[in-house]
Amino acid sequence: MAPQSSRKNRPTTILLIRHGLTPTTGTVLPGRAPGLHLSPDGEAQAEGVADRIAALGQPATEAGRRLRTPLVAVYTSPLERAAETAKPIARRLGLRVRTERGLSECDFGEWTGARLSQLAKKPSWVEVQRRPVGFRFPGGESFLEMQSRMVETLGRLVDRHPGAVIAAVSHADPIKAALATAAGIHLDLFQRLVVQPCSVSAITHTESGPHVLCMNSTASLTELAIA
Repeated sequence: MAPQSSRKNRPTTILLIRHGLTPTTGTVLPGRAPGLHLSPDGEAQAEGVADRIAALGQPATEAGRRLRTPLVAVYTSPLERAAETAKPIARRLGLRVRTERGLSECDFGEWTGARLSQLAKKPSWVEVQRRPVGFRFPGGESFLEMQSRMVETLGRLVDRHPGAVIAAVSHADPIKAALATAAGIHLDLFQRLVVQPCSVSAITHTESGPHVLCMNSTASLTELAIA
């Protein structure tokens, strides 16, 4: 293991994983309501993303080069669908799952549990999609509060794991907000980003600031491997 002093000068990389499919993905805005679990397809996706992340530590096929990753921790949103996605990742890596409340879904307030087809009829839906920076969900969070909460959470995890790689399982909007911040994209444009179920996005944090390594990856992650 590298000395603490040397690790502080190395970048810290966070793999942001959206949870897998649920029975209501794409039809309902579940928010933070408890009791929503992965569907069978979502469970298969969770096993698949665990395989892809674990493969970062497997030998490469070209020229005998061995790839490895110093992935040291797996964090998850407290919601069931996220925790169920994190478990196979942690199991494959021999780590325990750590719950981090700051990775939770946006608090959609009174909109929690509503069907997306009904929400799309609301006049305020245009604001959610095109001018989210000024929108607050009735009885819930604003997009700015969600973004600040997510960025602050990732900052604490970076400080906790200098020079390492960690995995964090969260939800579409918080991940998109974090990616927008890292890329310098205004929050009003963050809805243009796409983060699919069980996709992996990666942000590396250096002394000069954050850099987006990949976004919405659903294929091999070998480009992220550290030789």
